[in-house]
Amino acid sequence: MNTVMITGCSSGFGLETARHFLDRGWSVAATMRKPDESLLPASERLHVLSLDVTDHDSIAHAIEAAGPIDALVNNAGIGWLSTFEGTSEETVRRIFETNTFGSFEMIRAVLPQMRAKSDGVIVNVSSSVTLEALALLPVYTASKAAVNAYTECLALELAPLGIRTRLVLPGQAPATRFGSNAMALMGQADDTPEDYKPFVAQVMSAFGDTAAQEPTKPADVVQAIWRAVTDPSCPLRLPAGADAVALAA
Repeated sequence: MNTVMITGCSSGFGLETARHFLDRGWSVAATMRKPDESLLPASERLHVLSLDVTDHDSIAHAIEAAGPIDALVNNAGIGWLSTFEGTSEETVRRIFETNTFGSFEMIRAVLPQMRAKSDGVIVNVSSSVTLEALALLPVYTASKAAVNAYTECLALELAPLGIRTRLVLPGQAPATRFGSNAMALMGQADDTPEDYKPFVAQVMSAFGDTAAQEPTKPADVVQAIWRAVTDPSCPLRLPAGADAVALAA
């Protein structure tokens, strides 16, 4: 029986992905900072594990509890919309620690067992904002662009070892808790100078208009992750959602 470990399963894409794999007979290690088994249907194939991707010991304990892992889905992330100048150094570091370095360390933790069996899949969930520059997203975009770059490099060096590496790039998804939280923070970050306020208001208005069009649905992302894990012939980059597909094209 195949086992997938998914980070960030308390809501949104991670939660729906865990349900999808469970429904299809996989053993699922669903991780979250505060485990809540009520979020997923009871199953002998389900292990809800505590995991903070910024904590080395937490990662080691979760990997040990999960047992042999066939696929890793790095989904945990922090959304952040603000001007660069309005984002503190502490916040920048917190975003990179989760979005970028957290996935680094998860991969580092599973690679030895994947190398030992010359098999495994690593899927990194990035973002379509890396495909087109957008205002108020410099820090978040940078953290995800780094994910894109190292995933492409890993794909080259891990392929000879029998390990596949893929990128899923979701589009705008305000309906998820991740998207809602990011929207709520827009223009209200640590200390945005007054000079930016007119521009921030303009961008927020335009962003709202875009969100009303055809946002990415969780099912779009789930299907892309499923394909990334189960289809060896799929491309390295998988845009998810109509808006992401349009940007990629």
